[in-house]
Amino acid sequence: MKTKNQINEITYLPVAWEYREIIEEEINKKNSGKIFYFEEDNKIGEAQGIISEMIEQKKKGVFIVMQDGLQIRIDRIITLFGKVGAAYDEYNAYADACMDCSGGYSKEELDNM
Repeated sequence: MKTKNQINEITYLPVAWEYREIIEEEINKKNSGKIFYFEEDNKIGEAQGIISEMIEQKKKGVFIVMQDGLQIRIDRIITLFGKVGAAYDEYNAYADACMDCSGGYSKEELDNM
């Protein structure tokens, strides 16, 4: 059986180049701000501060390293200093999920409303 860490290593998804560019820009500007991201247990985490660097760890993925040492995998970032991150669509899908349901009504009942 795979441990949680092994599963996370396998499931890293490469992100589009524009997300990496946004991160590099914020590192170069030395801006400070808030980052919202998915933690390992899919709970939403929050970090605040300055990003020190972006590093790639073999078989684990690409991470940002905050000044306090916190490492956040970039494919799990929801927002970075108010800008959309690679995991934003996944986060947004949670909000839209109830729009997909029928609220307990059958299709027939919905058609007659």
